[in-house]
Amino acid sequence: MKVLLIHVLLICILFTGCTVNYSFTGASIPPQLETVSVDYFDNRAQVIYPSLSQDITDALKDMLQARTRLRLINEPGDADFEGVITQYRTQPVSIQADEQANLERLTIGIQVTYTNAADPEQNFEATFSRHEDYDARIGLEAVEADLVKKIVAQLVEDIFNRA
Repeated sequence: MKVLLIHVLLICILFTGCTVNYSFTGASIPPQLETVSVDYFDNRAQVIYPSLSQDITDALKDMLQARTRLRLINEPGDADFEGVITQYRTQPVSIQADEQANLERLTIGIQVTYTNAADPEQNFEATFSRHEDYDARIGLEAVEADLVKKIVAQLVEDIFNRA
């Protein structure tokens, strides 16, 4: 009798409304979210890298499509990302004895607003910033495209993880 009662309890527990959202990508997405939109990231930095707005916008869209089941749409969706590039600058990091920089840093900063229609408590407005260092003797022009690519990947990962 006691064993039968335990089995009945286990079966009841198994068939109750307990659900788990699990994804191999690490993204936990509520079932009521079906669509997502990403607005174009406007570049308002003092220094403009010509393709940066498109690079960030496309990288975020690509990540959302690769790592979620959400359908990407052009109008506002169940979840929305919008943002502004606020910073694109270089600065010396390490100075030699002759007062010349031998190491410089490229920093990109963005401000992002995330809106989740299904769960407004998940909404956020946050600033993300990443940087990469490079040899000043080589010059920014020689490494800029690779640095931007690395920084954009890091920023998009940060945004995705926060959302």
